[in-house]
Amino acid sequence: MPEINLFKIFTNRLEAVGVVYMITGAVASVIYGEPRLTHDIDIVLEVAKGKEESFADAFPEDEFYCPPPQVIKVEAGRSHRGHFNIIHHETGFKADIYLKGKDELHQWALSERRKLKIDGDPVWVAPPEYVILRKLEYYREGGSDKHQRDVASMLALSGDIIRFELLNKFIEKMGLQKEWKKIKV
Repeated sequence: MPEINLFKIFTNRLEAVGVVYMITGAVASVIYGEPRLTHDIDIVLEVAKGKEESFADAFPEDEFYCPPPQVIKVEAGRSHRGHFNIIHHETGFKADIYLKGKDELHQWALSERRKLKIDGDPVWVAPPEYVILRKLEYYREGGSDKHQRDVASMLALSGDIIRFELLNKFIEKMGLQKEWKKIKV
């Protein structure tokens, strides 16, 4: 896994501009589970309407590739699957940015995110149930075993903080029982 300060290249700027965000994906599964290599950070966030330019300004073009405010506005306006990347020029480290839109799971998770200290700095991390659900979805879509391993390590190392009753309700609602059974075996 890259040095944690690479993640802070993005999260410190999000904190500075007051964006509602949460870390998810492999980085979140590492926080709740076992370390593994990852080449980017996945972040779900909400860019308030009219704030696209100030968001883009937080990632100056001499340091980052960040799409122009017009693209951010279009992506933020999508009801589902709004997405763009930000890339740090010096390191090549990338943030995959997913917009809240009308995705009910994003909305729920952003309201349930957890503020944790990583290397001394506060960061917002998706709740473990959300990370597990998305990993199960990605496993269903692509079949990659890394998602199964991530979930298994989260269950082993963070099982005491996972709200299984809530998780099971979401699994049922999202039709992820088959994928869940493969991990629970």
